[in-house]
Amino acid sequence: MAKKSKKQQPGGTPATVALTAAGVAYTVHAYEHDPSHPSYGEEAAEAMGVSPDRVFKTLVADVDGSLTVAVVPVAGQLDLKALAAAVGGKRATMADPALAERTTGYVRGGISPLGQRKKLPTVLDASASAHATICVSAGRRGLEVELAPGDLAALTDATLAPIGRA
Repeated sequence: MAKKSKKQQPGGTPATVALTAAGVAYTVHAYEHDPSHPSYGEEAAEAMGVSPDRVFKTLVADVDGSLTVAVVPVAGQLDLKALAAAVGGKRATMADPALAERTTGYVRGGISPLGQRKKLPTVLDASASAHATICVSAGRRGLEVELAPGDLAALTDATLAPIGRA
């Protein structure tokens, strides 16, 4: 019996479609999202039983007028100065949430670095390379994908830089 493509399975997202199309090995982790949880990323780590330093959140920032994606561990925060420096910019601020949603095609708390509506410059925190696999949003709240950080960097053309802080 032929195995169904991830693309054809119900619940597929642009992120999982992109991973399947690229032939990248990944694992989907689904969990029941609790809207009252104060942190999407920490909720994901707890629900999956994965260390928060292996679960990465996707943030959209404005660097000198251009949207840029930052992927950092949920256990820490984004260093906006470091992000700006990583892409050769001077100043970074968090992007307007509505603009981030329109540009990526995802809702806040479910923005994936993969399969975005518009390809944006992406910076992956250098700490990702310390792990065999990391987890990032699969494109909706309550759904994560686990993959090798090198595969994530390759698929998003990401720059690796120390952009996270504890």
